[in-house]
Amino acid sequence: MRIQILKLWPLSGFAIAFAYVEAVVVVYLRIVLGVEDLIRDVPTYDPPIAATELGREAATLLLLLAVGWAAGRNLQSRLGFAFYAFGLWDIFYYLWLRVLLGWPRSLLDTDILFLIPLPWWGPVLSPVLIALLCMAGGAFALIRDERGENVCPTAVEWICVGVGMLIVLGAFMADALASLPATAEDLSRLRPGPFRWAVYLPGLAAMSWGVLRATWPPGRCAR
Repeated sequence: MRIQILKLWPLSGFAIAFAYVEAVVVVYLRIVLGVEDLIRDVPTYDPPIAATELGREAATLLLLLAVGWAAGRNLQSRLGFAFYAFGLWDIFYYLWLRVLLGWPRSLLDTDILFLIPLPWWGPVLSPVLIALLCMAGGAFALIRDERGENVCPTAVEWICVGVGMLIVLGAFMADALASLPATAEDLSRLRPGPFRWAVYLPGLAAMSWGVLRATWPPGRCAR
């Protein structure tokens, strides 16, 4: 297990530093676009900036996957490192925003979480809980890899994770989905209503059960 733990140190350093870079980009964007409050302020729609933001988000996911792929020795450990790095990056992204902007003031402050394929909205707590799940699932996958055990989810576990993800995505994108058909400019002006906790929490519970049930039990699927 020592090899995996040692690799987590530089990987964690990368995730924390990269989170700072992402937070700084957001600080610059808020200054350039004149945004102080995400709910109140609606910046002028700029197609080049919008396209650049979509590219940045895709590049962020690719970079986190790439660093996990480089750190691992097989598919299980590579995905384990990638999910661990993603979760840590997401948590420190908000911590750095708090340091740089004094925001979020609380975990219930609303944020625009993602733009692909539609805008995602939710309180900061909602992605943080998923980030913690990613870190736990990634770490357990790495521990099992060191023990010579495969992560081999059952059909029920796959279904729980898949259905849970769809439910959570529905909660995040509910307002955008309700506005369809809409242009990209219309979506950029969209501001969310109350978060659907009653939808999100069952989805998170299903995801958590599927991920932790597949990665935590020792001794299953030994190599």
